[in-house]
Amino acid sequence: MAEALGVASSVIAVVDLSAKVFSLCLQCSQEVKNAKDDIERLRKEVAAFQDTTKELKALIEGPRGRGLKASRRLVSAIEDGHSTLGKVEQRLRPSTGRKAMSRFGMRALKWPFESKDIEGTIEKLERCRGNISLVLNIDQTVILQNVDDRTTLHQLPIAHGASFDSKAEEHNPTCLPNTREELLKEIDRWIDDPKSKTIFWLNGMAGTGKSTIARTVAHSRSKRGDLGASFFIKRGEIDRGNLNKLMSTLAYQLALSIPGVTFFIKKALDANPAIVGKSVKEQFEKLIQEPLSEAAATATTPSPVVMVIDALDECDQEADIRLLINIFSQAKPLRPHLRVFLTSRPELPIRLGFSEVQGSYQDLVLHEIPAQIVEHDIVVFLNDEFEKIRHDFNMTVGDERKLPLDWPGRPTVQSLAQMAVPLFIFAATICRFIGDRKRDSPPMQLRKVLDYESKSRVSQLDRTYGPVLRSLITDISEDDKKQIIKDFKMIIGSIIILANPLSVWALSQLLEVDPDMVDNRLDTLHSVLSIPPIRKAPRNTVCVSCVALCTRTYAAYLSQGRADLRWKV
Repeated sequence: MAEALGVASSVIAVVDLSAKVFSLCLQCSQEVKNAKDDIERLRKEVAAFQDTTKELKALIEGPRGRGLKASRRLVSAIEDGHSTLGKVEQRLRPSTGRKAMSRFGMRALKWPFESKDIEGTIEKLERCRGNISLVLNIDQTVILQNVDDRTTLHQLPIAHGASFDSKAEEHNPTCLPNTREELLKEIDRWIDDPKSKTIFWLNGMAGTGKSTIARTVAHSRSKRGDLGASFFIKRGEIDRGNLNKLMSTLAYQLALSIPGVTFFIKKALDANPAIVGKSVKEQFEKLIQEPLSEAAATATTPSPVVMVIDALDECDQEADIRLLINIFSQAKPLRPHLRVFLTSRPELPIRLGFSEVQGSYQDLVLHEIPAQIVEHDIVVFLNDEFEKIRHDFNMTVGDERKLPLDWPGRPTVQSLAQMAVPLFIFAATICRFIGDRKRDSPPMQLRKVLDYESKSRVSQLDRTYGPVLRSLITDISEDDKKQIIKDFKMIIGSIIILANPLSVWALSQLLEVDPDMVDNRLDTLHSVLSIPPIRKAPRNTVCVSCVALCTRTYAAYLSQGRADLRWKV
């Protein structure tokens, strides 16, 4: 930016100086009689140089100014032009004595140049002007080329909302500072080591924090400049639950993030415009592997190219999972080494897929990390969440109701952390429940969680979701309980079995009930559902305005008989 500002100020100085020289030439043409031809030739060249620099000034100050490259040739041309004009201006400027004589009506101006001097000056200005014009033409060509590249890239079908930094993912968390430290270091070592395996498979049971780690890896590598692409798979979403747009989405992101790749992806699309409809394997080879390899051949210092793909187990078709594992495991070694970070549950199709490619990947099992390490990280998470809950509550109540700075206290946090290990989803769900003001104050919500835990020996899923369900029918008449449970099973059951999530309005139309009733029932379920603030989803957009489960474990809990049978859907 500083360099661009320097170029802009230099151009302004040259424009001003050329105007002065032009004015002096005009004065000489009126007062000097013996050098008319030389004066006129210099005046015309200065005028042409002034026009060129004015065009440059307008371009720099205009909306495309930032796109103009502050190249060495441009800087050199401006500096040479300024130096040449400065020397001309110095020789043409009237001296003090000549000014005094002029006041007495005496013609005192004398042309200070020989014809050969004029020839040299004109040649220098012509050369500077030509170099400036050349740079402008090159930059205009680059701008047009960039427009052409973007037009070509728009041929790639994109799964909107799939990247880690998309609107659909923006409220999902990354790892807090001082958590998952050793794990994240191990992933960084794997990425940076040229001899490591292409694939890193992070697997773990539901709720252990795989997606949070994947977002953290994507975010940190993006800041380091070597994240090529990311794709967060999500079952039930048209574009994110299958492989139809996976490779084209990854290719599109690679084109935007890795220098030099766009040209070779465009080359592949020009050679075969139908490539986006070919097999997933062929798309990978033509749109990802070959462009990366060709771009690396022209790079001076190629760096790793990292791709993050989260939640393989969310693929709608099991065959897609094994296919994807097979494709990445067989990727040819690239000069900028390709690193594919995959996360999933350790479900059978995935384990089978990896068993077929033994020796081609590195893996780590999240739920096998020592309990004390996980407990420490969950304590950090709980303290951070309780600080937010305490702050938000204290901002809305009088002094007599404000929570103390040490609320809820170290013993309570430690107890909750021990209950949660190894499930971060437990801690996250409980915090959402405690912070939900629609039912009660945070201390009362916390008491419900602790009371539920102390009354009986329950499973970890019961600890997570039991208080949420129980709060729906606490202090409610028997008739109202029956109606609430009936409405719950109808609404939540529909959300679970729907292939694609719906907005509140669409859900009410499907169930033929009033939208207010749906809203009222959903109001108490923010700890387990993602509920948008508006009822209708805009057309042709990623469904960020649709009601969706925060995690599939809640669906399993309700549908597989793990919850109180009254709530089974």
